[in-house]
Amino acid sequence: MQTIGIIGYRKSGKTTLILKLSGELIKRGYKVAVIKHTSENIEQPNTDTSKYQKILTQVAAVTPEGSVIFLKNKKNLEEIIKYLEADIILVEGFKREKTFPKIVCLRKEEEKDELFDGLQICTAGFASKEVNSNIFDFNISDDEDIKKIADIVLKKSFKLPNLNCGACGHQNCYGLAQEIVKGNKTPDNCFSLEPSTLVKVDGKTISMNPFISKLVRNTIIGLLSSLKGFIKGDIEIKIKQK
Repeated sequence: MQTIGIIGYRKSGKTTLILKLSGELIKRGYKVAVIKHTSENIEQPNTDTSKYQKILTQVAAVTPEGSVIFLKNKKNLEEIIKYLEADIILVEGFKREKTFPKIVCLRKEEEKDELFDGLQICTAGFASKEVNSNIFDFNISDDEDIKKIADIVLKKSFKLPNLNCGACGHQNCYGLAQEIVKGNKTPDNCFSLEPSTLVKVDGKTISMNPFISKLVRNTIIGLLSSLKGFIKGDIEIKIKQK
């Protein structure tokens, strides 16, 4: 699943960029989802849902317009992504995440030193008299620039599994992500994204590091090879969980 981060401080244009970028990608036929990090609580005061949330860790609400799921326990980004059905995920915030490229929304040039982490693929911002627009790669007030940003997202977005298995030759996913952004490597260099053993649950691929992938593979082959009629070839197993 293609993923791109949108980071920046308050009033830097993150929401404006996401709205415009989402609209452009949807016009091109892509399914787009947004994950937003917020330091504020998501509350619905004086509702039945809020009463359930006080004692339950998982609450779902279904309305004629749509549905929402509240998960009280802290979830990491990888767990949340599993709930989404999209071609492209736009992640607002999560400045410290190191497994996908980022568009940095700037208010002033000095913020580059604070926000650049080697995963930035472009910068964007509002052109104004207070801020020299020349410091930005793109002006989010310009519809033509939004189209150019969309082109970059389609070409350069990716998401590494955050397993830090080291099979790619880097100590962690961050090291490989930096090399991908530089153009020295590609997501294909991540062995965990395309393991030799592919496991799906409810249609979603489960990321496995090479050790676990090999363990599952050898265990299944070892069990099946003792059965009469077993021949070498691709193996497909379907398990229905009750």
